Amino acid sequence: MTDLQNILFLDIETVPQYATLDDAPETYRTLWSEKAANLARDEEDTPESLFERAGIYAEFGRIVCISVGHLNERNGQRELRIKSYYGHDEEELLEDFANLLNQHFNTDQHYLCGHNGKEFDFPYIARRMLIHRIPLPRLLNVAGSKPWEVRHLDTMLLWKFGDFKNFTSLKVLAHVFNLPTPKEDIDGSQVYGVYWEDKDVNRITRYCQKDVVTLVQVYLALTQQATLQEKEINEPTIG
Repeated sequence: MTDLQNILFLDIETVPQYATLDDAPETYRTLWSEKAANLARDEEDTPESLFERAGIYAEFGRIVCISVGHLNERNGQRELRIKSYYGHDEEELLEDFANLLNQHFNTDQHYLCGHNGKEFDFPYIARRMLIHRIPLPRLLNVAGSKPWEVRHLDTMLLWKFGDFKNFTSLKVLAHVFNLPTPKEDIDGSQVYGVYWEDKDVNRITRYCQKDVVTLVQVYLALTQQATLQEKEINEPTIG
C-alpha cells in the first residue's frame, strides 16, 4: 500500500479565460465557435450559450485555484494539512505549485491523487504550465512514460475496478461511504459566476479546499483505512 505521506492530494478550479465571449480576441472567438459547434446538441446551443463550459478545456480556460492536501503522521497522530494556490495571476500560482512539486514531491516514491485527476486535473495543470513555458515537474512530465511509471492515483478509477461505463462524482462516493463532508457554499457549476460576476476567488478557494478534504476521506475509505476525525484536519481560513 502506498505510504500516505508520499501522496499529494489535489483539486483545481477553472474558468473561461474571459468573462464573456465578446471580451475575447477575434481568433479566440473563432476557435471557440468551432469547438462549440462540436459540443452543440440542439439548435439552441450557440457559442455564447456554451461559453461557461470553456473553462473545462485547457485551450480556452485557466486555473484560478489549486488546493492540495498532505497527510503527516507522527507518534501515531495524523494531521491533514491543506494549502491553496489561488488568484488572478495563473502563471504565478502555477509557478508556486511547480516549486512545491520540485522541492517536496520529486522522487519515484511520490504520487499525485485526484478525483478524475487522470482525465482532468493532472493534464489540465500540465497543459497550462506548457502554455506559460513553465518546465514540467517530475510528477507531471509523463510523456513517453509506461503506464506503471506514471505516479498518479485517481479515486474515481479506484472505485470503478476497471468498469468504464459511467462517471461517479466525489459527492456520490462521499455519500455511499457515509463520510462527513463540510457544508458546501457552491458547486462546480457556479464557479464561473462566482469568479467573473462576483469577483470572489476566496469563495472558490474555500470550496476547492473542502473538495480536497473529501478527496482524502474517500481515498482512505477506498483503501480501507481509517478516515479522518475533524480534529485531524488543518484547513486554513481563506478570506
